[in-house]
Amino acid sequence: MKHLNLIAAAAIALLASSSAVLAEDCQAAGTVGTGGSASAGGTSASSVGTAGTCRTDDGTTSSIGSGGSAATTDGKAQSKTRINDNGDKLKAQTKAQAVDKGTFSKSRTKTSTDGETLDSTTRTMSHVPGEKPVKNTTNQKIILPQQ
Repeated sequence: MKHLNLIAAAAIALLASSSAVLAEDCQAAGTVGTGGSASAGGTSASSVGTAGTCRTDDGTTSSIGSGGSAATTDGKAQSKTRINDNGDKLKAQTKAQAVDKGTFSKSRTKTSTDGETLDSTTRTMSHVPGEKPVKNTTNQKIILPQQ
């Protein structure tokens, strides 16, 4: 426990000493994030994504992150995350899925920002053979005001 406290203190000190754009310096700023999980039988899957943008006189700074996990008692589980940086456009996608015979759970999160629009969508689904699938979609979208 002492090591964990030491690491946390070091991380806080590092963040406090780094030079970052403060929120009040942004002319326009936004953050989005979605996440979700699904479970059925002995399977479960979760995914999450988040993005943020800050526009200043010097330009636009954006960040993105995504991740997920899947688990099963007897079947197969996998999780994949891709992040693409294409100039001022950032895109992230995470897919997590667990399958045990015909029972499955899956979750997918897509997140993106181009410096003006931030968007995140998570879709989840779980299914047990002979039963109706359970589905859910969560979306968050922000369009920053023009200068």
